[in-house]
Amino acid sequence: MPTSAHTSAGPTPATHLEAEVSTQPDDWARAAATAAKHHAVLPQPGERVAVVGCGTSLFMSRAIAALREAAGQGLTDAWPASQLRLGREYDRYLFICRSGTTTEVVRAMEQIPAHIPRTVICSSPGTPVLDLGDAILIDEVDEKSVVQTRFATTTLAILRWHLGEDLAPVIAQAREVLAEDPAESLASVRRAEQISFVGMGFAAALADEAGLKLRESCQAWTEGYLATEYRHGPISIAAPGRAVWAFGPLEPGFTEDVAVTGAHLEHRDIDPMADLVRVQQLCLLRAADLGLDADHPRNLNRSIILEQ
Repeated sequence: MPTSAHTSAGPTPATHLEAEVSTQPDDWARAAATAAKHHAVLPQPGERVAVVGCGTSLFMSRAIAALREAAGQGLTDAWPASQLRLGREYDRYLFICRSGTTTEVVRAMEQIPAHIPRTVICSSPGTPVLDLGDAILIDEVDEKSVVQTRFATTTLAILRWHLGEDLAPVIAQAREVLAEDPAESLASVRRAEQISFVGMGFAAALADEAGLKLRESCQAWTEGYLATEYRHGPISIAAPGRAVWAFGPLEPGFTEDVAVTGAHLEHRDIDPMADLVRVQQLCLLRAADLGLDADHPRNLNRSIILEQ
């Protein structure tokens, strides 16, 4: 697998996942125009909102909920589609569904009373969810890999732009990450026996997403926690040869507490969304090391379609 910077002028990507990871800075930049175009159907200030998804989309839902509440925009819950809350008097539902065919999402959208607005972000044209709500179709970030990367992060970027954030610094950080040689920059975690991801706020959701990416792509032993909860039990798994990867600012005393365990602490002072790109690169490295097909994880399909 190539380990040099992955750009349009660089080597041909070895996998769909590698190609899709590499487009993210451009995808996030375009997300500003998408957010502006669809402003009216995205959550408005003061609305009570439920953000809904499955798997990676659920983690993006949790990140969006944390960011929206932190911005003072209104109560925001995140729910898996299979556990939809219909009696909480939400003003709007926001669904995230890459495939547009996930059974739990389709069923959830069909259950919502007709008078309640619902918006769906999807990357697959001609799919059922697009007819069940106000559709934001971002097919330019659709993916051939089963493993989600750019659809999820671009959805998050759309909502961050919509909340008034300037993502230009985040985009610049992601470009810098992609310009590095991952074999060098990720050497300390490349062969870690176990990795625990931690973060606070929206970074906690991205910590869970990071762990999922490594489990999917290379069957790695990973876990995710709130950084403040990590010391309430999970730290007992830390040991030499294992790693703790922290997204966002470190909690006071966290470095010292991890150091005592002998585990490696991986931390970079960049936006958690840009740091997630580093994890995606680690997925590619470790999958290649193990001879695994990072595009087609075992036991997984692009969409979970259940029998009626």
